[in-house]
Amino acid sequence: MVLFSRSFVRKRMISLATTASVAATSFALADDPARTDHVRGTMPIQHVADRPDHSGEQLFLSENDASMRKMMADMMVKPTGDVDHDFVAMMVPHHQGAVDMAKAELSYGHNVQLRRLAQEIVATQQQEITAMRNAVADGQSVATQSIAHDGMKMSR
Repeated sequence: MVLFSRSFVRKRMISLATTASVAATSFALADDPARTDHVRGTMPIQHVADRPDHSGEQLFLSENDASMRKMMADMMVKPTGDVDHDFVAMMVPHHQGAVDMAKAELSYGHNVQLRRLAQEIVATQQQEITAMRNAVADGQSVATQSIAHDGMKMSR
């Protein structure tokens, strides 16, 4: 009596071998993060700033790194059971991170177009932060505001 066909066993063996290979590679790269840069052929941005020809970027990169770390930490919120509240609790730090990074561009960047864009990012992201906070404070979801706003347009 045969429990499994040969093709079934072959497929499972290939699947197992593939999984083991991916796991082994992941563990090897996780064990030595420096190797991941070499494997991808890239260099972390901090290493670029440490080179003498890019030393002027150090302040910009430090500021950006601090902004990113703060943003990522602040977005890790404990769910409250209120989807709207949780959405705003995660999105506000995300938008604030964009504001902080745009301010770093304004402090250290030289490209006129990018500086103008950074100014727009600061203004629009701050407006969106205020709108989200107000929507939650009013007890009205962002989606409800949008529907009401669209409904006013349609009734005119």
